[in-house]
Amino acid sequence: SSGGDGMKLQGKARVVGDNVNTDQMYPTRYTSITDEKEMGKHCMEDYDATLLTRMEQGDVLVAGVGFGCGSSREHAPKSIKAAGFSCILAKGFSRIFYRNAINNGLPIIICAEAVDDCKEGDELMADFDQGVLINERLGKKYEIAPFPPFVQKIMDNGGLIGRIKNEIRG
Repeated sequence: SSGGDGMKLQGKARVVGDNVNTDQMYPTRYTSITDEKEMGKHCMEDYDATLLTRMEQGDVLVAGVGFGCGSSREHAPKSIKAAGFSCILAKGFSRIFYRNAINNGLPIIICAEAVDDCKEGDELMADFDQGVLINERLGKKYEIAPFPPFVQKIMDNGGLIGRIKNEIRG
């Protein structure tokens, strides 16, 4: 990618379990909210109401299998991004959630081994250009798939809409 040090993220792990569904991530009762800052305040509320009180901007949401199962609403990835999570590391994602996350400029990493090794609060560093994830506590490196170029473009523009706008302008 052009300029800067490419795509690097660093944050503490906030660990959740398997099969966290989109309604737990973002409760149906808030779907009328359109302001993203406001949406962020309700992120993961029905899964763990204390999660946001523990997290800091840039933290990494770490999950098991089936993350994002349930409805196809975009509120879930939007609220995760708005809450300040830099990315999601999981063993697996539902296909619709995966696509919605990418479209909203929320980076996702699939690496089962890293999830298994991870404890709440571990310092994680992801370098998407190098395809590396590091768990600082363990001093351990994991290989992660770098984003395909089209996904990287979406990320660089903060989401699909941003990418389309920039292409129209460009």
